[in-house]
Amino acid sequence: MFYCTYNTCSPIGILKLVVEANNLIAILWNNQEMGCYQSAIKVKPEENTILLKTTQQLTDYFSGKKINFKLPLITHGTDFQKKVWLALLTIPYGKTASYLDIAKAIHNAKAVRAVGTAIGHNPLSIVIPCHRVIGTNGKLTGFTGGLDKKEFLLKLEGIAV
Repeated sequence: MFYCTYNTCSPIGILKLVVEANNLIAILWNNQEMGCYQSAIKVKPEENTILLKTTQQLTDYFSGKKINFKLPLITHGTDFQKKVWLALLTIPYGKTASYLDIAKAIHNAKAVRAVGTAIGHNPLSIVIPCHRVIGTNGKLTGFTGGLDKKEFLLKLEGIAV
């Protein structure tokens, strides 16, 4: 397991990118502890192909390019969480969905709160676009990186908030 910090081109602060077995497994905000990734070895992005690809694609994204991330990903979570995270990947760049929309997408409309909890445990913020999920009333709701970062990401994608 390896990680690097990404902040050179990040307008939202330092991100920690974690890879395992040639797959991106986590993007952590600066306010998040390494936790279960403590054993990861810090390297420069250019020392690992996936870290380098991730930093390049994040740089493109933050420069305003409309991109779909193309990275090998592995998510560690429950089956329910993985279903929710897969549903998040269907939200197009520049669009939003509500927690209810995601619950319906996984065929469990009554699981809105559980969907919110699963989204809160998304290990791959930005790449798995949990920032595109808003309240049914159109308001911004919880985000691990902070609501200011969520608002920034939505505006970057041209979404009025």
